[in-house]
Amino acid sequence: MNEIKIFSPATVANVACGFDVLGFCLDTIGDEMVIRKTTEKGIKITKIVGADLPFETDKNVASVSALALYNDANPDCGFEIEIYKNIKPGSGIGSSSASAAGSVFAINELLGRPYNQTQLTNFAMKGEAIASGCEHADNIAPALFGGFTLVKSTSPLQVLQLPTPEDLFVTIIHPQIEVKTSEARAILPKQIPLQNAITQWSNVGSLVHALHTNDYNLLSQSLNDVVVEPYRSQLIPHFDSVKTEVIKAGALGAGISGSGPSIFALSKNKNTAENVAKAMTSIYAKTDINYITYVSKINTEGMKILS
Repeated sequence: MNEIKIFSPATVANVACGFDVLGFCLDTIGDEMVIRKTTEKGIKITKIVGADLPFETDKNVASVSALALYNDANPDCGFEIEIYKNIKPGSGIGSSSASAAGSVFAINELLGRPYNQTQLTNFAMKGEAIASGCEHADNIAPALFGGFTLVKSTSPLQVLQLPTPEDLFVTIIHPQIEVKTSEARAILPKQIPLQNAITQWSNVGSLVHALHTNDYNLLSQSLNDVVVEPYRSQLIPHFDSVKTEVIKAGALGAGISGSGPSIFALSKNKNTAENVAKAMTSIYAKTDINYITYVSKINTEGMKILS
């Protein structure tokens, strides 16, 4: 195989209480990428559609992560990368991680799969660091592993796959404003009260248990962020109103997707998720802010080969 076309999915990171460790994969939203072998050695980006992103190998997240894999594998060929962006950069649903993870996944396929998912995540983190200023895997891991993931450790990297309840759906609203990951990190406090830390790790533990036991009530109780959301929500217009309305509409819980500005809500069944979408739009329809909404099942496969 000399060429591959893939679907590289969007993801939701943090999942309310799990800052930098929890994430899950989306099914209907993602980029497409085409990667092909070349006789000329090295990594080149030859086409970008849908976003104004750098072509330079050392500045684009897709090529930086690809180069990390390439330098380790040292193959007797090169690779060209085409990126078709459907995930808007700065949207909060893993735009940079889709590019970073997609390139390493595709190159690994073309090389006959010498690397496992954890190793690919490690390579992709090098690219993610270009966008956010630090290496983290809470978006990359679910894109590569699928479903829900928990990043147990980044040094050494250890990713745990978590079960996904069958009837779980996500609704996302993306207000058309930009919140840069680096800026959303800068707003966070360096220290937090001990009581908030206790509450937060209690929620993470109960959320993981809820996923393992299909306990939707416990899942709902666990989607509470007392550490990050109070600060980052200030960057997202009408966040509190959206959260209030989606709970009224039947959502299990809601929070900031990644660093924002997208807001996610989890629901039991598609019908509720679609009602939640209406509740979200009812808030932003009264403003002059453009928005996009998505309803998606949780994607338990991760990356998909299209051709």
